[in-house]
Amino acid sequence: MKEKHISSNKFFISAAFVLLFALIVSIPFLSKTEKAYADTNTYEQNLELLARAVNGEARGEIYEGQVAVAAVILNRVKHPSFPNTIAGVIYQPGAFTAVNDGQIHASLDKSSTVYKACQDALNGWDPSGGAIYYYNPAKTTNKWIYSRPVVKVLGNHTFAK
Repeated sequence: MKEKHISSNKFFISAAFVLLFALIVSIPFLSKTEKAYADTNTYEQNLELLARAVNGEARGEIYEGQVAVAAVILNRVKHPSFPNTIAGVIYQPGAFTAVNDGQIHASLDKSSTVYKACQDALNGWDPSGGAIYYYNPAKTTNKWIYSRPVVKVLGNHTFAK
């Protein structure tokens, strides 16, 4: 009985060490901008980061589609399967093409509709219908996304749960 208890403790200690190591190893790979946004907590900083993500993901989409993309990010913040901050969701590895390809750093005009779209989403408008995923069927290469129940289609994006 005592051996079983000791081996389960070793497992948990090993698992905790692996998680801590993974966290420590991943931090140096964040850019200065990503590190700055990782500490984001003001409305203005969250709005700016959200707008940059929406610009990279939904630039050129219909306005309602831009709001829906912002709403998906906010829905993920509230969902237990995702990080609990806007920066955490946006910079979650592999989550958004705009981060992966650097579009999140594209210059953004303060008069861009993405700012208003993000403000509308932050104020509670969710045209995605509570979706936590979206994709462009003409561009996605991830077959898994097709297994998710579709909630709505807006512009070129399909929104799913």
